Amino acid sequence: MAHWIRFEHAGSTGFGTIENDRIAVYEGDMFDAPTATGEHLALDQVTPLTPTAAGKMIALWNNFHALAAKLNQEIPEEPLYFIKADGSYLGPGAVIRKPPSYDGKVVFEGELGIVIGRECRSVFEADADDHVFGYTCINDVTAVELIGRDATFAQWTRAKSFDTFGVFGPVVSTGLDPSTLSIRTVLNDQERQNYPVSDMIFAPLKIVSLISRDMTLNPGDVICCGTSVGVGSMKPGSTIEVTIEGIGTLNNRYEN
Repeated sequence: MAHWIRFEHAGSTGFGTIENDRIAVYEGDMFDAPTATGEHLALDQVTPLTPTAAGKMIALWNNFHALAAKLNQEIPEEPLYFIKADGSYLGPGAVIRKPPSYDGKVVFEGELGIVIGRECRSVFEADADDHVFGYTCINDVTAVELIGRDATFAQWTRAKSFDTFGVFGPVVSTGLDPSTLSIRTVLNDQERQNYPVSDMIFAPLKIVSLISRDMTLNPGDVICCGTSVGVGSMKPGSTIEVTIEGIGTLNNRYEN
């Protein structure tokens, strides 16, 4: 298992692996035989960034049995998903901002994220793991009252894509079995979500396979696997933590 991180240091962007609270710096392509430079940095010497420079972030809706049952929704026959704009991406420790054009409720959604490592087009589920680099933590922030505000058009893209609403990190972890993982979300020191990946309607490798039949997935792309029960609103001044064992904790504040 490795924990890959992107960071800013001395005005430059770099990447590496976390080893004993230090970063072993690499060069080249994170997804294609990167080379260790021999340089090491302390974590407090860098500013962490999103762990990949994702070309796109795809996010699922209605992908957990428990939430579907609570909302009395039918089990979908295929993944239901939307895309979050790349301008929404935000890394660990950074501040989620309330959109100036929106005065409604803003909610957190703790999720597992899949990070693609190889170009992926029309792959079988049995081969999907060969195209997955690793997994990360997601906070799929949503201006929830926008989605159904216009009866003629569900505004998923706008509600999900405000600046700072695509939060992921702190690292990408490789070598994990996602079926054994659980997602825990804590708002202001109070646990709000704690649910298993095993309750997914479409498991991670099935998701990769099915979406790859619709569009090409590229190295660094992120797929948010959807959330379960416990989603709630954030007030300015709140702190939100999404923790997945083997990956770590994604910690952010929400402010005006």
